[in-house]
Amino acid sequence: MSLLADANVVLGVSGSIAAVKTVELAHELRRRGATVRAVMTDSAQGIIHPWALEFATETDVVTEITGSVEHVELFGDDGWADVLLLAPATANTVGKIAAAVDDTPVTTCATVALGQGVPVVVAPAMHEPMYDHPGVLGALDTLESWGVAFVDPRVEEGKAKIATEEAIVTETVRAVSPSPLADEHVVVTSGATAEVTLLHDGPDVPYAAVEHVESAAEMTEAAVAAAPDADALVSAAAIGDYTLPEADEKIRSGGELTLELEPTPKLLDSVRETAPNMPLVGFKLETEGDDETLAAKARERLSSADLAFVVANRADALAGTETRALVVREETTDDYAGSKAGLGLRIADELAAESGRK
Repeated sequence: MSLLADANVVLGVSGSIAAVKTVELAHELRRRGATVRAVMTDSAQGIIHPWALEFATETDVVTEITGSVEHVELFGDDGWADVLLLAPATANTVGKIAAAVDDTPVTTCATVALGQGVPVVVAPAMHEPMYDHPGVLGALDTLESWGVAFVDPRVEEGKAKIATEEAIVTETVRAVSPSPLADEHVVVTSGATAEVTLLHDGPDVPYAAVEHVESAAEMTEAAVAAAPDADALVSAAAIGDYTLPEADEKIRSGGELTLELEPTPKLLDSVRETAPNMPLVGFKLETEGDDETLAAKARERLSSADLAFVVANRADALAGTETRALVVREETTDDYAGSKAGLGLRIADELAAESGRK
């Protein structure tokens, strides 16, 4: 399942030079599953021709509000749109929206969207002194107080440049996705959800505060350090059960060599000692056995570390976009089959229920 599958996104484009990036942004939104319709200000049309966005979205572009009342069709009662994405959003457009001035197709759509309660995502782009202007900062604060989500610009070379496509798409996904763990701080050893501290050995990601680790010991140490400030921890990383001790001196080449393995400290056990009451979620992977055996193995881990629940699956369920897993609690075993993104939301729902949010 694509994260923007079946999502209707209105892309509001105003008159920043960053408007030239909106063709590729529209393509990326569509690659993620969204249907996109563009709305443009007059100033934006001086930078990029509406035909370019018509080509990118494969839909007509709104360049003026006519007798068809496009703003109502998009954002009124039973309107088409699921989210309004303003990218790029200039200082002029941000100020007008905050003051309820709707004298362009983009600001008119924003007024109706905010009045109707449709999610709005803003990706500012302007010169840095404009971004630092008290009036602009005040307008941004006003929009934030109304629940508008922001994709912070990249401040470089005296300019508040529009955020990366990946960051904009990620915030758009958040706007249209269920948020069972909103306002919670979750530590995850792999993956993303809510406010996240991600402990892993891969590249940075836009949805989380990343702490890079290289070994099982470093990951366990980082998880223990993060636990006191967290609301929950999801241990999805596959950490080896054994590791090699560090050699005191160089290992000479040639000849036979015997390696002695040491047990790896269990991350969840270590975190549990630090945070005795925090909900912890574990994962259990097996290569063989039926569901009953898999659930029994998961339940052993559940009780040994006092976990909220365990997500258990077999190795043959890991390949591809679809998966199957068991959500194992002390008294219940629930079967999940579907997309991996759907499993992530299921885990979030289970964790939200554990903390009494549902």
